[in-house]
Amino acid sequence: MLDEALNKCADNNNYTIYTSMCKAQRILMRSYSPVCSISGGSDSDIVLDLIHKVDEDGKVKYFWIDTGLEYSATKEHLDFLEQKYGITIERVKPDKPIPTCVKEYGVPFLSKYVSEQMMRLQAHGFQWEDEPLEVLLQKYPRCKTALQWWCGERYSDKDGIQKISRFSIYRNRFLKEFIMANPPDFPISNKCCEYSKKKPAKRIIKEHDADLDITGIRQSEGGIRSAAYKTCFSECKSKGCNTFRSVFWYTDGDKRDYEEMFGVTHSRCYTEYGLRRTGCVGCPFSRHITEELAIIEEHEPNLYKAAVHIFGKSYEYTAKYRAFVKEMKAKEKEKKKHDRLLSLNGTSACDIGGDGGACTADRSTVSADNNAPEIAKGA
Repeated sequence: MLDEALNKCADNNNYTIYTSMCKAQRILMRSYSPVCSISGGSDSDIVLDLIHKVDEDGKVKYFWIDTGLEYSATKEHLDFLEQKYGITIERVKPDKPIPTCVKEYGVPFLSKYVSEQMMRLQAHGFQWEDEPLEVLLQKYPRCKTALQWWCGERYSDKDGIQKISRFSIYRNRFLKEFIMANPPDFPISNKCCEYSKKKPAKRIIKEHDADLDITGIRQSEGGIRSAAYKTCFSECKSKGCNTFRSVFWYTDGDKRDYEEMFGVTHSRCYTEYGLRRTGCVGCPFSRHITEELAIIEEHEPNLYKAAVHIFGKSYEYTAKYRAFVKEMKAKEKEKKKHDRLLSLNGTSACDIGGDGGACTADRSTVSADNNAPEIAKGA
């Protein structure tokens, strides 16, 4: 089966898929107890197909975590995958389902990283102040990491204050201005991911005494998660479980090639509903959440009601933020256009009275200074 798959890759000149299969085979040969997380999403479908092709001994254990907020179409798809590949996908309960996490800790907002930093700031009673980092560190000495995110700066005794860009609030345009103008009146948290996904995954690894965890993270997806890794394989330094990201180097084009070459079938979430992603229903981290909610309401109305009940405050806050960004961008564009016109006309804000009278006062001063010698001469 593997040789046939490799020949297809060679015939289609896709080196990325070819090498990923070879690497997967080598890594699996060295593993005695591998586990593979299945989500029911499009990347996960490719991971499963690839791993099944190279797993000649059938030693990989597959599992799926039920977060408490999953599509019916995803659950149906898991049944289909089990029949297609002749495997068993273990259904795993979360440490805490999403509704419980949100009730206990708060709602997610914008992204995992943003939610984490805002959660930390809220825990220290932060008042969303626009103060220098050194001032805020004195006021909130036990909240350094989140304050650095808020200020877009890093502090160390050795180097002092330094600008940061990658993991600062300024990665999201106008977010700081928005929060200061509209402080959240509800708790924000990323704990739902921790308790409904990360902790149960670690539990499964421990229960199976796994030495290899196979996931579907792709570098081209971007975001904090993919940026945390430089390669497809991470070796555990101490005795534990290594991680293999089997489709790490796949682009969207590679995904399409794989689907066409090997006839990968995705769930109805994609083929019928028209969703771009699966996972937790109505997750506020989605960039297309408004579009997704409309689709969910049409195809799975009960889940739509549940998502709105659980994440409603986050949806409202996100919509307000995006409207704020749109307004700020429009103002920014208008200002640039205005400045460009002034530049082309050889004029400035002073020439059109846009200076609040400061330039007029300057001219008066200049005129007085120019007349001063004449007055002196006349005297």
